[in-house]
Amino acid sequence: MLILFAPKETDAGETRASVTPDSIRRFVKAGAEVMVEADAGKGSMISDADYVEAGAKVVDRDAGFTAADVVLKLNPPSTEEVGKIQSGSTLVSFVYPTVNPELVTQLTERKISVLAMESVPRITRAQKMDALSSQANLAGYKAVLQAADTLPKIFPMMMTAAGTIQPAKVVILGAGVAGLQAVATAKRLGAVVEVSDVRPAVKEQVESLGGKFIDVPTDEAMEGAGGYAKEQSEDFLRRQREIVRKRITEADVVITTAAIPGKPAPMLVPEDTVRDMKQGSVIVDLAVETGGNCELSEAGKIVEAHGVTIIGREKVPSLVPVNATEVYARNVVNLLGDMIKDGELVFDLEDEVVDGALIVHEGAPRGAAAGGN
Repeated sequence: MLILFAPKETDAGETRASVTPDSIRRFVKAGAEVMVEADAGKGSMISDADYVEAGAKVVDRDAGFTAADVVLKLNPPSTEEVGKIQSGSTLVSFVYPTVNPELVTQLTERKISVLAMESVPRITRAQKMDALSSQANLAGYKAVLQAADTLPKIFPMMMTAAGTIQPAKVVILGAGVAGLQAVATAKRLGAVVEVSDVRPAVKEQVESLGGKFIDVPTDEAMEGAGGYAKEQSEDFLRRQREIVRKRITEADVVITTAAIPGKPAPMLVPEDTVRDMKQGSVIVDLAVETGGNCELSEAGKIVEAHGVTIIGREKVPSLVPVNATEVYARNVVNLLGDMIKDGELVFDLEDEVVDGALIVHEGAPRGAAAGGN
């Protein structure tokens, strides 16, 4: 019987888990045995008893790693964890091979097959497995709430006996999943929202949510594979900064979400722009884990510079762990559910989803881990 093991996530500040009682029931129904490390779901308000009731066994860390055919994680494994994963078994996790080449080497040397959740292709059939999008959605929502809680004024227009309070102005940089959710959330709170993105194709989506799109004229191709933004020329970034700068300096809140897979985040808000922003305004930098879109962001910190509060919290979806765990676990079970056949995990390399997500197999790196797209 195929044995799955979900260890407790050990990254600082992490509250999410890789499995829920619902996903465990689905794995058991598919013919697998599930083991969960004690307290793995504590941060997501899931007790060990909840897991046991769903059909899992609660075990200690070493026993789980030793028995597992498949290890289910969320964050990339540490060196210590790689050493515990059995040779010939499978890891399902975020891995980010282009920024963690040493991790890929370790996994390859131990002949651990790796299904990287960030490498699931962006095709219609794989939407239910798209963990990047499910987590980014929550990050965009929570970014707006962080800003609203920090800003020393309210978001909506308000008519009072003493006169009208004008709505807050919010500028969002990047209209991917996180950015679009930020638009929707800020509009629901009553703010005036403007959005900048290097992909003109997202203009319609922004406007459908009530935001105003900031156009940056260009002849360049703005979109890369899978619908992600591609790395842009310095000339384009300079023109974008010039056009967006005025909007930023007039804004109460700036939320930056611009990221390029496998590359450092583009720097969109330099210090001189921050210096000219309104006193008391707020920047939430969702790209801080890959270098940040704001020059003054600090990963894992909330800092104040030139009278502006800059929020650089990491792992923002962990601030809403109940839902973040719920959707991530669904992504994982949807991916593996199609691969478990007769109690075994079957790698069908003719399947576009499996082929895309499988970045290490039988001791050899593949796709992004091998330097591919």
